[in-house]
Amino acid sequence: MAENKDKSEVAKREEEILAFWTKEQIFKQSINKEAPQGDYVFYDGPPFATGLPHYGHILASTIKDVIPRYQTMKGHRVERRWGWDCHGLPIENLVEQDLKMAGKKQIEELGIDVFNEHARSKVLGYVHEWKRTIERIARWVDFDDSYKTMSNSYMESVWWALGEVHKKGLLYESVKVLPYCPHCETPIANSEIAMDNSYQDIADLSVYVKFELVDERGTYLLAWTTTPWTLPGNTAIAVNKDLIYVKAKKDSDILIVAKELVPKILKDNYEIIGEISGQSLIGKRYIPVFDYYKNFPIATNKNIWKVWSADFVTLDKGTGIAHEAPAFGEEDAVLALANDIPLIKHVGLDGKFLPEIVHLAGLSVKPKPTTIDPTFYQSTDIEIIKLLASKGALFAKEKIIHSYPHCFRCETPLLYYAVPAWFIKIQNLKPELLALNEDINWIPSHLKSGRFKKSMEAAPDWNISRNRFWASPLPFWKCESCNELEILSSVKELLAKTPSRSNQFILMRHGETEENVRDVISDDPTEKNALSPNGRIEVLKTAQNLKNKGITKIFTSPFLRAQETAEIVADTIGFSNQDIITKEQLREIKTGGFNGKTWTEFNAQFKDRNERYFKALPGGETIFDISTRMLETIMEINNTNENETILIISHGLPLFLAEQYLNLRTTEELLLKDKWTPLYFKTGEAREVLVRPYPHNKHHEFDLHRPYIDQITWSCQCGGVKRRIPEVVDCWFESGSMPFAQQHYPIENKEWFANNFPADFVAEYIAQTRTWFYYMHVVSTLLFKRAPFKNVVTTGTVLAEDGQKMSKSKGNFSDPWILFDRYGVDALRYYLLASPLMKSEDLNFSEKEVQEVYRKTVQRLNNVVSFYEMYKEGEVIEGDSDNILDIWIKSRLQQTISEIGDSMNVYELERAVRPIGDFIDDLSNWYIRRSRDRFKSDDVVDRRASINTTRKVLKQLAKAIAPFMPFMAEDIFQKLKLDKDPISVHLTDWPKAEIESESYNLELLADMTKVRQVVEQALALRSKAGIKVRQPLASLTINFELKPELRQIMAEEINVKKITIDESVTALILDINLTSELIAEGEMREFTRQIQEWRKVQGYTPNQQISLMVKVDKAGQTLLKQFESEIKRIIRANEIILTTDRKNSEGIEIKTGIHTFTIYGPLSVRD
Repeated sequence: MAENKDKSEVAKREEEILAFWTKEQIFKQSINKEAPQGDYVFYDGPPFATGLPHYGHILASTIKDVIPRYQTMKGHRVERRWGWDCHGLPIENLVEQDLKMAGKKQIEELGIDVFNEHARSKVLGYVHEWKRTIERIARWVDFDDSYKTMSNSYMESVWWALGEVHKKGLLYESVKVLPYCPHCETPIANSEIAMDNSYQDIADLSVYVKFELVDERGTYLLAWTTTPWTLPGNTAIAVNKDLIYVKAKKDSDILIVAKELVPKILKDNYEIIGEISGQSLIGKRYIPVFDYYKNFPIATNKNIWKVWSADFVTLDKGTGIAHEAPAFGEEDAVLALANDIPLIKHVGLDGKFLPEIVHLAGLSVKPKPTTIDPTFYQSTDIEIIKLLASKGALFAKEKIIHSYPHCFRCETPLLYYAVPAWFIKIQNLKPELLALNEDINWIPSHLKSGRFKKSMEAAPDWNISRNRFWASPLPFWKCESCNELEILSSVKELLAKTPSRSNQFILMRHGETEENVRDVISDDPTEKNALSPNGRIEVLKTAQNLKNKGITKIFTSPFLRAQETAEIVADTIGFSNQDIITKEQLREIKTGGFNGKTWTEFNAQFKDRNERYFKALPGGETIFDISTRMLETIMEINNTNENETILIISHGLPLFLAEQYLNLRTTEELLLKDKWTPLYFKTGEAREVLVRPYPHNKHHEFDLHRPYIDQITWSCQCGGVKRRIPEVVDCWFESGSMPFAQQHYPIENKEWFANNFPADFVAEYIAQTRTWFYYMHVVSTLLFKRAPFKNVVTTGTVLAEDGQKMSKSKGNFSDPWILFDRYGVDALRYYLLASPLMKSEDLNFSEKEVQEVYRKTVQRLNNVVSFYEMYKEGEVIEGDSDNILDIWIKSRLQQTISEIGDSMNVYELERAVRPIGDFIDDLSNWYIRRSRDRFKSDDVVDRRASINTTRKVLKQLAKAIAPFMPFMAEDIFQKLKLDKDPISVHLTDWPKAEIESESYNLELLADMTKVRQVVEQALALRSKAGIKVRQPLASLTINFELKPELRQIMAEEINVKKITIDESVTALILDINLTSELIAEGEMREFTRQIQEWRKVQGYTPNQQISLMVKVDKAGQTLLKQFESEIKRIIRANEIILTTDRKNSEGIEIKTGIHTFTIYGPLSVRD
């Protein structure tokens, strides 16, 4: 992630504002501030943290920031919780690359536990970079309490959802032909294939194959296929009973082909022998072109290698005769199921020919292309074609270009493959899905009845099982003997299937020592760190409470304080000291050289709690080291004892970890919040704990993932063993469960869910209409009979400037951080929000266009603020102005606020953001430009009116742009806020658009628009006549009435002496006749313009007065004297000395057209 050392001033200012927000906890304050409108619910689709965030993520995050900021200002409380997508093929593919593995077999050889633990470590590999980027783009979201789809609580909610679907009778197991990745060895969802351009146009080989009829030797059914590799799996031929076919002799063969297709297929040199109906072909037997299975039992099936009728056989392509391999085609499989046609699977789950395909055994049927050979995917089909030719079964071959599906993660060509899988019935649910879609507000609106509706109408039953490893395991257990199925819905149900042994356990911490009081570490077992008097009292008190517990075994740490504790307890309850068992594994934590130092000193070695848990100092232990030795010891004690009440005496942290892990807490949960601190064992405290079998990793941390969950089995009532099926859950079912699973509903947080479902708003890019949006909609409809969200903003895709997909390897886009540093984030946010992306159209990202936004919007507004800062007066004086420009700009602001609010209320962000740029242009190029002289005026009332109006407008504008340009808004607000104002603009309310008040002048807005239109037309007339704007003209004639103040503005802008109204004229009339007086005034205007430019170059402020000497001829002196007072006022000069001759001194020459002036000076400068 590159970062530019030469940051722009805008970028530096934004970073200062970020620091201010962090220091003052502005985001937290915005959540906690009063919310009279109640909660506004936003669901955040979780990204994978397996790569750096790109412009697509920045776009989505900008939208997800704008709407909550706006709704917060409107009086809502908007909690924003980040989430991480953790499971699935994206992670698994990364792990395979890391471990240099290829395929499922190698993973199983390595060990699922090793593979999955590596996957866990990769899941959050870029969290820091994500957090850094998301914070930099000003998105406010709670990262610390992020949900993760790999957490046990999330997975348990997914289990509950599956259980509910099962109770509704909507789950079933079946063998279906599905898109299948032979590398990943799992089915792939159709939605995933369609999602990210997974279809690729490739050149493939198709063949025309001859199938000889059994009862008519020499007569062949001519079939066409684009998948030659499926031919060894052929079990049927399909024709259409309603078509007419012909027998045609070509060379020595008699070929059967659809009549209409004969000229196209046979081309020439053939003879039609006769016609034959499709109906008469049905039932005929043929000889398979490959006889690999002729000696297999399947060859005796009465329905194999026969002709059948199928409606999907048409004249659109091929020969009117279709080769059927039901294990590898959806339509083929439907035909086979309906007619009891057997399936031949000649290809293994790894996509390679089985051993019985002797000529091709071990070859990948559709290999992945290589960089050396991009057409390598054709290699196996070429071998098939060679075999067909050797058998005389090949009629013809040809290349075709077609769209072929590839794995969306590993890019392997997919197969259609008959696999056993688990499905959710969708067909009967479709009426509900379609009806609930009507409750959703789609942006853009055409998606409601377009893409989203069509995806639902065409949706197949949902295959929710995957043959993979790193995902939520399906909670389905089957009996090995009777196949009885049991589906669990919770961890509670799981633990009920794994009854604990009859032992009872009590955990106890040793009594207090002097070192405890002094917070000193004592991790040396040889040290005589005895119990303090108070510690003995603590232990004795606890021991009295243990008398009636029936303790039969005592195990203790070897440390003296633990030994003394054990002896006091034993003496009190009547237990023999000789029977106390010492276990080294129950010892105090090893700190690594900090014995005798304080815990404060020890903890200072770690930058945060996370490092404290996972980093060991030399010779020290990590949390996992401690938990492993503690739990292994406890489990060993449990497994080697029966019907015992067992007391374990140890130390604070080891006991805390043991108890929490036995209560199924994870280390991540313990790190997340400080709420566990009260659960820490006090000295001398004892607690009962349940010790039972549970799925856990090598650290004895509760874990529902494979392979740990696979080890949980139980007896079936038939006497067999119930084992979990190996499949895992489709990750899209996890994502679709996000509305409730993120909060562990319904196991916890039922009230929260009742108040936070459905969402008011979600946003993602358009491909999610077929994935996350669709699957959320299905899951919510299944479980709650409600749509999961009310409003959804869908964007297009951000492409590189050349229209290609953004690619690091191609280097066709700039690092976002470079743009942050060049133009600031506000410019990028505005650019994205104002783009066609907001209409679900793709955008070719252009840095030049970001720069243009920066120049026209950010810099222009900055210049307005700087201008105000230059002329502002110390005291803020309230009051209304009757100046027409002031009235206009305030009305214009109210109009803008109204337009922004109206668009935001219907989630049309592109329509909401565009008025901001228009208003900034009006503010800068019309109001400020027209008011410049007022800011410097000697008329105190008018000067203050212009300054106060600008201040009010900027302050209200800061609020209006706050959701979109949060940095710019904050910067303006901080410069203008009063002591009574909130500390941040993002804690203010949305500005009210007072379009019904007296201060809003709609007529003036219309008139000013008309004035500006006339000015534009008149300036065009000037240009056509070749007359510069600085040259005054006599008049402009218009044909409509206009207030005098507006006529004055019009006259000044066009630089005419007067505006004449004549309603009889049909067009503007500009008097371009130049009198000597007008020419002289034009010369004066050009002179003052160039002096003003010179002042800028010299670096003089507007308040500084100068004195000049000007050398010019007599005519020029006459000109300057004529306009002397006006010139002095304009150029801020207190004295102008005229001369016709000055020697031995260099000056600056100014040419105005007629005159040449030489300027000497300044002679003096006064502030």
